[in-house]
Amino acid sequence: MATDRLENIVALAKRRGFVYPSSEIYGGLRASWDYGPLGVELKNNVKRQWWKSMVMGREDVVGLDSCVILSKEVWEASGHIATFSDPLTECTACHKRYRADHLMEAYEAKHKKPATSLSEINCPACGNKGQFTEPKQFSGMLKTYLGPVEDESGLAYLRPETAQGIFINFDQVMTTSRKKPPFGIGQIGKSFRNEITPGNFIFRTREFEQMEMEFFVVPGSDEEWHQYWIDTRMAWYVDLGINPDRLRLFDHPKEKLSHYSKRTADIEYKFE
Repeated sequence: MATDRLENIVALAKRRGFVYPSSEIYGGLRASWDYGPLGVELKNNVKRQWWKSMVMGREDVVGLDSCVILSKEVWEASGHIATFSDPLTECTACHKRYRADHLMEAYEAKHKKPATSLSEINCPACGNKGQFTEPKQFSGMLKTYLGPVEDESGLAYLRPETAQGIFINFDQVMTTSRKKPPFGIGQIGKSFRNEITPGNFIFRTREFEQMEMEFFVVPGSDEEWHQYWIDTRMAWYVDLGINPDRLRLFDHPKEKLSHYSKRTADIEYKFE
């Protein structure tokens, strides 16, 4: 989306009471937005429609509301503490920091060939070439401490996704709901990620709300169910009134899948 058009949208959203820059009277906080009177109603309408479609309207899906703060043992078991990180690099000329993989991807998209190293890439901020430091892994987890002493004994994490709350309650939900696969667990809630480079406006923020459903299946039926949910979700967006010509399905390349994923597909919307 063009910068001037995005600026116009931000100005309109603020003027009409959809969103406001958070902490604005004290200088603001980057990539943080508060939803105003119209914005919160719009957001709640979307959440209600999603919940009605994904949970209340189905016999094979139940709801959950899990905690935002989870113990570090949860994230150790899931692999997040070891793997939920991004390569951080800094331009030594202007001291702007970037995700190294994003720089490499942008270079390849522009030049139609991959860069052999960061030394070939100009800094997006100052234009200097070959000024990036060697990438270091930067954790995307936001830490907090519980109790009166800030030490390892009280270390906990704000969840970077809502899925883990579903997984750790799977057995109890299955038992109390008298369900067995195939069935799903859905929830809506806040998640937090310590993004290196937050995006423009509300598109990529450190605090965000997710509507997530995890569907558990009988082994061997995963591909069939995955395709079913892709088709079902695409139809839901169209039923809301979104022009299908502005939607597309993007399958992640095999080499870029998360460590736990067999297939990942995104439904993307074309902004102009």
